[in-house]
Amino acid sequence: MIGKTIGELTPGDHAEIVQTVTHDHIAGFIHAVGDFNPVHSDPVYAAGTPFKEPIAPGIYTAGLVSAVIGTRLPGPGAVYVSQSLKFTKPVRAGDTITARVEVLEVIRERNRIRLRTTCTNQRNEEVLSGEAWVMPSKVPIVYDEDRRVVTSLALLTLQPWSWAAQAMSAWAAMVTSLTSAARR
Repeated sequence: MIGKTIGELTPGDHAEIVQTVTHDHIAGFIHAVGDFNPVHSDPVYAAGTPFKEPIAPGIYTAGLVSAVIGTRLPGPGAVYVSQSLKFTKPVRAGDTITARVEVLEVIRERNRIRLRTTCTNQRNEEVLSGEAWVMPSKVPIVYDEDRRVVTSLALLTLQPWSWAAQAMSAWAAMVTSLTSAARR
């Protein structure tokens, strides 16, 4: 994955991810955040609701939007500033959700972009809509998901200086140690 900077973004740019929601996804999310609302976690209770079965917490679906922002557009290094959300249909285990973001506005001098955020299900029905403000990374960031390594061009440029500083620190520690030993 490569994060985009403000200079690389234009209105109309878009990205998406697709995920099929499972009972394990919902249960894991519920346990991670402690949202044990029975409409999400209790099949007996949920059977008596208009949904007839447990539904995913809306914020779980919003988390898929966050995944698009953090991995695709603008990508690694992006910082979420704000998000408005409207939940329009329930999401259930077995639904395949497409989370999509589209650049609506680019404010270069403030390093901000405004995004349209949407999620649709496998029937192309909108289940979530909203807008987000995001700060893209100021430097290009390459993130290797398999190795979980983050590299920026600035880090690559500064790496030799970091090695030199570490070598100097080790040298200073050695000299201090030798000097102390010689005084004894």
